[in-house]
Amino acid sequence: MDWKTFQALLSGVNKYSTAFGRVWLSVVFVFRVMVYVVAAERVWGDEQKDFDCNTKQPGCANVCYDHFFPISHIRLWALQLIFVTCPSFMVVMHVAYRDDRERKYRAKHGEEAKLYNNTGKKHGGLWWTYLISLFVKTGIEVSFLYILHRVYDSFYLPRLVKCEVSPCPNQVDCYIGHPTEKKVFTYFMVGASALCIVLNICEIIYLISKRIARCANKLHHFTIIITFQYHSAVLRIGVLIREGKEITHPAARKEAGRTHLVEVFTLPASVYSGVSGCSVC
Repeated sequence: MDWKTFQALLSGVNKYSTAFGRVWLSVVFVFRVMVYVVAAERVWGDEQKDFDCNTKQPGCANVCYDHFFPISHIRLWALQLIFVTCPSFMVVMHVAYRDDRERKYRAKHGEEAKLYNNTGKKHGGLWWTYLISLFVKTGIEVSFLYILHRVYDSFYLPRLVKCEVSPCPNQVDCYIGHPTEKKVFTYFMVGASALCIVLNICEIIYLISKRIARCANKLHHFTIIITFQYHSAVLRIGVLIREGKEITHPAARKEAGRTHLVEVFTLPASVYSGVSGCSVC
């Protein structure tokens, strides 16, 4: 994949992201990818060559290095960046699928026909795809932080490690090359990963709360419309009663008998379903 294709994919992800998603993209591809490519990769370099032990025993240094560094930081971060960016392309692929369906629908029913109001709008299946991608990204970030901490026992990188692994003759001291630089970059990458987790969680909360607010708003408007129609129907029944006209619909007749005894607006909501279909009203 060349840089132009990669940039186009990133632009697509950014197009359908929220504000939190755009900040996440900036953190990943500026503070993580650029730091990884420009600085961190050079600091690690040939780290096994810089791993010195105070013994000449053949194979001792190699075995000790493999014991303390079973997975290189730099390769683990590269794998993490690959995995953590893949879920974002799920959204782009879903939008591309919608665009393809929209194109086929217009070809069949005419250019004015629309299958979606907006193929990039996060509604329906696309909303779920976006939300799932956030959960997957968060899970990947947490998993890689756990792996890094599990493999090295902590995020701290010591200057000196003591090795007693065979074929070393006894306990030997091994020195890590560029320990301070490596420690700084390790903390930086861990901090950037933690920030990405926080941004993902914030975006998840934002999406869910916005969806709940939208549903509550729709329910509120629906309730207002139903209440208005119900009151209108009851008022029309009252008008028919005052005018002495005959009411033939069973539900309306039942309600009409009730309106002689109670106020119009104190009727139970259960009768609305019958009144709404009243042909006389």
